[in-house]
Amino acid sequence: MKLSVNNLYFSYGDQHILNGLTFEAAEGEFISILGPSGCGKSTLLNILAGIRKPQSGQVQIDGKETKGVNGCFAYMPQNDLLLPWRTILDNVCLYGEIHHQKEQMKETAQAQMARFGLQGCEDKYPDELSGGMRQRAAFLRTALCQAEIYLLDEPFGALDVITRSGMQDWLRELYSNLKKTILLVTHDTDEAIYLSDRILILGKAGEGIRREIQVKEKNRTREWLYEQGKLRAEIYRLIQEETK
Repeated sequence: MKLSVNNLYFSYGDQHILNGLTFEAAEGEFISILGPSGCGKSTLLNILAGIRKPQSGQVQIDGKETKGVNGCFAYMPQNDLLLPWRTILDNVCLYGEIHHQKEQMKETAQAQMARFGLQGCEDKYPDELSGGMRQRAAFLRTALCQAEIYLLDEPFGALDVITRSGMQDWLRELYSNLKKTILLVTHDTDEAIYLSDRILILGKAGEGIRREIQVKEKNRTREWLYEQGKLRAEIYRLIQEETK
């Protein structure tokens, strides 16, 4: 599914956050969104997920306008939001339970546990798992929504460096298998370079997209990432200019 964001406007009172934001995401494309705090990254995902309503502008899927909550999108916030009183299996099947498909989704979830690195965790509770394992569970819950476009708002931001690197490797492999369209909001330049097909760098609130960067390398490794000093410096410079 092709996503088109056309001339989106959103403000909090007199402060313009999104001021005519426009971009497209091709089917199966991984796009990371970087920018200074307060530039509208999370607001954009909230609008796409139907949590917030823009003052004007359109969101289109394959050329058709969509408003409010739409099954084409699956939203994963920074915090895993797993319910502590429910087992991991019950947590990941929450979407199916809401839509009266709990037993069917349980079968699907159990079949996917190994793929998401959660085999043997079905009957455990969230506080029995590490941060990385909890994020895997949250991502499986997102994937079971059967949406075509994933909205990820700093999903690994609360993890330590080693766990975060492992989760990035895991997401990169998972993305190559799922073939979904992904929009990732992140403050981590290396994360954006390592995972993305394209990086959108937003300016200050209301300034929109300052720069688009294509990342063409397909066979990515950590060694390749470490060699991207020039690209890393360019992105850092662009973001730093927006914080002055």
